[in-house]
Amino acid sequence: MNIESTIKMNTGNAIYQFGLGVWRSGEATKDAVLTALKLGYRHIDAAAIYGNEEAVGEAIRESGIPREELFITTKLWNQDMRDERVMEAFETSLKKLGLDYVDLYLIHWPVKDKYIKSYKVMEEIYKSGRAKAIGVSNFKIHHLEDLLSNTEIVPAVNQMEFNPQMQDNALVEFCNDKGIVFEAWSPLGSGACLENEEIKKIGEKYNKSVAQVIIRWILQKGIVVFPKSVHKERIKENADVFDFELTNEEIELINGMNKNIRTGADPDTFTF
Repeated sequence: MNIESTIKMNTGNAIYQFGLGVWRSGEATKDAVLTALKLGYRHIDAAAIYGNEEAVGEAIRESGIPREELFITTKLWNQDMRDERVMEAFETSLKKLGLDYVDLYLIHWPVKDKYIKSYKVMEEIYKSGRAKAIGVSNFKIHHLEDLLSNTEIVPAVNQMEFNPQMQDNALVEFCNDKGIVFEAWSPLGSGACLENEEIKKIGEKYNKSVAQVIIRWILQKGIVVFPKSVHKERIKENADVFDFELTNEEIELINGMNKNIRTGADPDTFTF
């Protein structure tokens, strides 16, 4: 396993298992993405609502890395679903990114009474080739069952909050059974998991930080992860997780830390 390790999606295309998230990266986005790309990152997870697609695009162009070597994700925002502006929103994202296509286009949240109709438009985008894969984010099992019953294309990916204190293992298993790649956002629980003493002890064994142990744990579970940072040293540290391997006992120890505590919104009750 290394920084360019991939998982094959149900489209036949591969997704890098490790990447960079740019939520709340603000004015530092361009430098953060450039730093990450120089360090070997090839997967960038963006979204329309983050307000920094232009900066991501600028970094991609300045990096000089061939487009086909990169994996770029962006997401359809909730209000665009409510306003039934799916195609327009996608066109805007492409323009801001300065790209001819994205590797993955996701529904950001399961907006009630809108996500099936929105996904059907995304199926058209996928068939046009301007999104090499389509999928969803923050979909629980019942959302996925509803979507699968009413649409043609199985989502390539489902993103969900996943960290030691928030493990929806039934959802992970469901996605695995359906051929849907599972991605973890908020892998560190927005910092809530960083003071865990048991994980600290594991880190001491390998001379790694708590964050590095958690990232490695997620990777060894076969889950895609894209920790977010705008600090060069942290971006470097987050990627320094490929020179050690957790034992089965250590993985099981962290597996047992689940408390079903979210640091983000619940997909069943969000209002934004």
